[in-house]
Amino acid sequence: MTRKINVAFIDKKLKKTFNKLEKGKSENKELYLFIDRAMDDLKTNPACGIQIPSKLIPKEYIKKYNINNLWKYNLPNAWRLLYTIKANEVLIVSVVIEWLSHKDYEKRFKYKKK
Repeated sequence: MTRKINVAFIDKKLKKTFNKLEKGKSENKELYLFIDRAMDDLKTNPACGIQIPSKLIPKEYIKKYNINNLWKYNLPNAWRLLYTIKANEVLIVSVVIEWLSHKDYEKRFKYKKK
């Protein structure tokens, strides 16, 4: 038996923000399409992103969302989609936590350029 694969948003607010992108300015519509394509990829292969080592997962994600894994999907134009994978015997769900510009991604993970 193969497990069913779904993609979901971490909360209703994020889903609403995603839907607003489609009706926004051209760069927002473009970002909407990038995220939508990423979600299609995640429905095919939840592990298609890059797994972030546990020690690098922001503590706020662990505290707020109670996650134990985090994945990064590189979107065009240096955007990043962050998600976690939840699974049981029947279902695998890629849960979208947020998307960030590269600059915001570096801030979130406290990467510093020297």
